[in-house]
Amino acid sequence: MANKILLSLQDLKPEYQRLWDSCEIKPDKLKNAQNIVAKISANRPRYEVLEQKINVPWYFVAVIHNMESSLNFGTHLHNGDSLKKRTVHEPTGRPLAAPSNGWQVGYTWEESAIDALTIKEFNQVKDWSLPAQLWQLERYNGVGYRKYHPEVLTPYLWSGTNHYNKGKYVADAKWDANAISDQIGIAALLKVLIKEANLNIQQDVVTA
Repeated sequence: MANKILLSLQDLKPEYQRLWDSCEIKPDKLKNAQNIVAKISANRPRYEVLEQKINVPWYFVAVIHNMESSLNFGTHLHNGDSLKKRTVHEPTGRPLAAPSNGWQVGYTWEESAIDALTIKEFNQVKDWSLPAQLWQLERYNGVGYRKYHPEVLTPYLWSGTNHYNKGKYVADAKWDANAISDQIGIAALLKVLIKEANLNIQQDVVTA
């Protein structure tokens, strides 16, 4: 029961909103975040195609794409594996269907991305408020930090900001308290995207 309470969206919404409100990009990480956002913006039409097909916000897809495969359109959105065959790393064996253009060509990024997003049921999400998105994104990567190392906020969201310094999983189930994520986390990217792409994401009002 404790874990269910710990992982509930309704229980965690105020926490995500407070973290977002107090989140600041570290000055030495800002340029990197801006460069990534520039690449995301250049490919916005491609992400918007998925939004039109499965009703998942284009920027939500884009930040996952950056975290999982550094915006490489030649890899699976699930985990960055090559599109030439089904995924090898977790989740393995995806997509289940064969590539529409045959194995010599491999999967298109779009058909793989739709699979990655729909197996997580993002196409059924009704709450796209900012704290709810942060919750969904943390769950996409895994809740190991929250469950087993609550002293460290997940770098998947907070790396590159004042909310993260060190500590990370360096491999599946392998924790290193001194390792430092060199990625720019999703919160930093969203901070820049909201400003530069003029996004209007609903936020929750948190009372003390």
